[in-house]
Amino acid sequence: MKSTTSIQMIPPRPTVEVQLPNGRILTGPRGATVAQFLQAAMRPEDAPLVAAIVNDELRELTYFIDMDARVQPITLGESDGSRIYRRSLTLLLEMAFSDLFPNAKLTIDHSVSFGGYYCQVSGRGPLTQAELDALKGHLQDFIDADLPFERLEVPLAVASEYFRSHGYDDKVHLLAYRRKPYLTLYRLGERMDYHHGYMVPSTGYLRWYDLYLTDGGFTLRFPRHNTPTEISNLSEYPKLLNAFRQYGDWLVRLGIDNVGALNDAVQAGRGSEIILVSEAFHERNLSDIARQIDARRDQVHLVLIAGPSSSGKTTFSRRLTIQMLALGISPFPLELDNYFLDRDETPLGPDGKPNFEAIEALNLDLLARDLQALVRGEEVQLPHYNFKTGKRETGDLIQLKHGQMIILEGIHGMNPRLIPEALSGEVFRIYVSALTQLNLDRHNRVSTTDTRLIRRIVRDARERGYSAAQTISRWESVREGEKNYIFPYQENADVMFNSALVYEMAALKPLAEPLLRQVQHGTPEYIEAKRLLAFLEWFLPLEVDLIPETSIVREFLGGSILKDFKVWK
Repeated sequence: MKSTTSIQMIPPRPTVEVQLPNGRILTGPRGATVAQFLQAAMRPEDAPLVAAIVNDELRELTYFIDMDARVQPITLGESDGSRIYRRSLTLLLEMAFSDLFPNAKLTIDHSVSFGGYYCQVSGRGPLTQAELDALKGHLQDFIDADLPFERLEVPLAVASEYFRSHGYDDKVHLLAYRRKPYLTLYRLGERMDYHHGYMVPSTGYLRWYDLYLTDGGFTLRFPRHNTPTEISNLSEYPKLLNAFRQYGDWLVRLGIDNVGALNDAVQAGRGSEIILVSEAFHERNLSDIARQIDARRDQVHLVLIAGPSSSGKTTFSRRLTIQMLALGISPFPLELDNYFLDRDETPLGPDGKPNFEAIEALNLDLLARDLQALVRGEEVQLPHYNFKTGKRETGDLIQLKHGQMIILEGIHGMNPRLIPEALSGEVFRIYVSALTQLNLDRHNRVSTTDTRLIRRIVRDARERGYSAAQTISRWESVREGEKNYIFPYQENADVMFNSALVYEMAALKPLAEPLLRQVQHGTPEYIEAKRLLAFLEWFLPLEVDLIPETSIVREFLGGSILKDFKVWK
């Protein structure tokens, strides 16, 4: 039987079609860049365009469209766009700094909650205000000139030799463990670097930034994705800065202040040494905090512990409890979740669903009455929140023993509204977070958010049966809650505890990678999973059996001896 279908060979048409998420279709010449297509569709009120998703893959704006495609714009108002912008701005800062201060070293250290990176200068004294103004002026000259970031794919040996000749030994160490035979560099003028991800096409895209002198260094400020063309109000952060510095100084003394050095140690068989020393550092800090509480035992009746998701607060609280017991202090753990309002009274979020993260979701009046009565030594009928019915029920009848302290863990622990004013002088506040200081190299920092997300992916899979895609899909809403309810109050802490461990990415890698590889192409979570996999490639794996059962990282890996630890009430 002859087919009635008529199939013919024809020359390719000179145009291609681009389908946007809203159903609109653009047509243009084959081989035009994705930027040329999307700029025709962007409105003046849209956030600045920085990248695109083309057929489910993240692409730079310089990517050529040579076939019909589905294209989603990525702007500064989204996490991926924000990362690309910050990465590009950091590259420009590095190159401008090298022009003005060729004999000094610039290190991009850590993020700050109002939108910025703290930057250290070494090899010379701190920058003066006049020098910082000159650096800002040089940055602006680059931006006004709208110079292209030229993307180059070079053999790994060529890249290593370039970094070696420019004194970037940390980058050379890191590249020694790269498995791919090439490296993608970005060139601006005569300078090149690799910043572990995509860039904007040119310097003219980087219009929103500021520089601010900060305690011996300076802060590079940039927009947050919820305010993509605004620089947030500046906040001082001396306690957070001190926590980062303490850990950074310790890493330098340990001889492992970048991932290349960590890989060297793992390769040399020093894994057990790194683990033991890291755990001893945690234990020393825990002991110091317990002694500070002990020194104020006549005034302190309430210990508050707060921090963002996957910071290891549960293990920290139990290890602190053990330290307090060793000093003769009897802690009473009070569960904040039992003070939720009934579900039908819970305030709603922007999505119309109950917002359990808002402090208004708690019955603050009942909490205040119970705390004050407990501190006075009175007998109190505690509430118990039934998560199945969404109702508050009658809980345990409690009376504290003489000298007993209440330990209260929850996201609002640093918010002054949580505790009645009458008790404000009787509180010791502890902020716990994975304040990662181990950078890939001096210009490429490890995000504290990425550390916590990888922790959570591993724990969610083991304890809740969640896929990596499910955890990733919830992560943005978790981060939004942290920005609203945790980070603004972190400087209210009496002490900060850095729960990061120098070796933990090497330990989490063998468990996280298989989970991330299961995220399906074409899903919204695929791009994030691909990014995290590329990040984990830089770490050599570490044998988890070496990690003590009391380690904070055991909260995520499993095998924690503290999982079922309880204080007898």
